[in-house]
Amino acid sequence: MREILGRRRRLLSKRSDGRPELIGAALTYATEWQWPVLPGVAADPEGRNRCGCPDPECTVPGAHPFDPGLLAATTDGRMVRWWWGNRPTAPIVLATGGKAPCAVSLPALPAARALDALDSMGMRLGPVVASPARWAILVKPYSMEQLGELLYAKDFVPGSLRFHGEGGYLALPPSETGQGEIRWERAPLPGSASPWVPDVEAVVDAVVEALTRTGVSAPEL
Repeated sequence: MREILGRRRRLLSKRSDGRPELIGAALTYATEWQWPVLPGVAADPEGRNRCGCPDPECTVPGAHPFDPGLLAATTDGRMVRWWWGNRPTAPIVLATGGKAPCAVSLPALPAARALDALDSMGMRLGPVVASPARWAILVKPYSMEQLGELLYAKDFVPGSLRFHGEGGYLALPPSETGQGEIRWERAPLPGSASPWVPDVEAVVDAVVEALTRTGVSAPEL
C-alpha cells in the first residue's frame, strides 16, 4: 500500500511541475495550431551529448527527425497519438515553412542581449524557443527567394544567425534533447489559437541592429 501511495505521489508531482506531457503538447501544436510535427530521434542513452542517429558528428543530437523523415510531419491527431503512444519521450519536431512558422535562431547569450534590446526598442515579438545553446524567434513563413533578397540588401549579417525556413525543422517545448531541455523563453499566450508571429524582415533588421547596439562582435557569435 505504501509503495502504491508513493508511486501516486511521484506521478502527481511530475504532472504538477508545470511541464506538459509531450503528447499533449504535440496534439496542441498539430490539431489546434495546425503546425505539422513529427517525433525527433532520441538522444543516445549512452551519452547525453550524443545523438541516437547514425551520424557520430551530429550537431543537433536528439533534436532532428530521422525515422520517420521530415516529409512525414503531420497535423493529423490520430498519427500524433500513435507516434507518441509508441515513443512517449520522443522530442517534438516542427516542420518549418508552408503554413507553419519559420524561425531565426542565434546563440543563447547574444540572443538574450538582443531580446533585451528589442524590448527597449518597442519591437513586438511572438514566441521564442530556447535551448541551452541557441534561441529561436518564430516568424511568419518565408521563401528562400525572400530570404535571399533580404540578406543581400544587408551590409552585415552575423554568421551565427541560422534560418529555419521551408524544408527546415525546429525542436519544440517540452522536448528533451542531447543538448538539454527545450523550453519557451517567450511563451505563446495561454488559450490562444495559432500564435501571432512577426515578419522575418522585421526580426532580421531588429536583431542585426540590436547586436550592433549591444556591441556583440562577430567572433563572440
